[in-house]
Amino acid sequence: MGKSEFLEQDLIPAAQKSGLLTAYLNLWDAREHPRGALISALARAGSPRGVSALIKKLKAPLKKVKASAKVSGLAEGSLEADLTEDPKIAGPALSDLLRSFDRTDRRLLLILDEAQVLASPAHADLAHSLRAGLDIRKQTIKVIFAGSSESSLRRMFGRATEPFYNWAPIEPFERLGAEFVTAMTHKVNQLSRYSLSEREALRAFEALKRTPEFFRRYLQRYLAYAELGPRAALDDTLAHVFNDSGYRTAWEQLLPADKAILRALAQGVSDLHSLPARRRMGEELGLGKAAPLDTPKNALRRLQKEELVVKLEYGHYQIQDEGFVEWLRQLELED
Repeated sequence: MGKSEFLEQDLIPAAQKSGLLTAYLNLWDAREHPRGALISALARAGSPRGVSALIKKLKAPLKKVKASAKVSGLAEGSLEADLTEDPKIAGPALSDLLRSFDRTDRRLLLILDEAQVLASPAHADLAHSLRAGLDIRKQTIKVIFAGSSESSLRRMFGRATEPFYNWAPIEPFERLGAEFVTAMTHKVNQLSRYSLSEREALRAFEALKRTPEFFRRYLQRYLAYAELGPRAALDDTLAHVFNDSGYRTAWEQLLPADKAILRALAQGVSDLHSLPARRRMGEELGLGKAAPLDTPKNALRRLQKEELVVKLEYGHYQIQDEGFVEWLRQLELED
């Protein structure tokens, strides 16, 4: 939590100040066309003219780009799509861009956020070619892989069958704690004539699952209605976080079988097709017997289509949003 903000607002400015070129790409936003998005990010980092310079250099018949070249955003999106669709262009383009950073005066910090997208079988070719290009450039291209799921990244770098096996060490992103709460409480007390005690602030932080974003919402609510006290601010924040965050809306639209799968995943059940898991599902669905094998299979297919669940490997699934996991656990406690 907070990693993307840290990477974009703290790390990248510090890297640029030290003389490094920087390229940032959130792969979750580019999961449909990661190769083209990566090429665009490298082009922007390596040239002041970025994507337009790359288009000119390629001299390729990119119809979509030509049609939308007057609008830089559309041109870039079109370039990503066209490069992805044409491996004869994409492969050499990626290699050329990586090669452009071979000079010691053009050192690059490449940051790939939500890097677990590269572990998808659909992007195996990209992962292999990227590793090959980075292996020989460790002196000039430094890489940070970040992700919202530590378990997914550990599989990506710890399984022998993965392209990036043993390529980089895993470092957990330290979660904010009491020092963060103290600093934020001090700022609040500078702005409000109603003092907020650290004890109340820490209590709220724990109640909000130690989530910085939720805690900031709590502080904003407190500043707006400080005369009502910290308890009122916390109650209001909890209500919004767990009811109006979109989780409840998504939950209420799901089929009963999909809900049963999500409950099981949130509780750590790994083999969703096992007889015990299907018996439990059958009880939840009121079948009076174990659910058929097709029931979890079809539910998982729907949940993946809705991007609520991601398949990590054969037979192993995970809820994509860690916040949704916490919400489901809270829902179980309420029930």
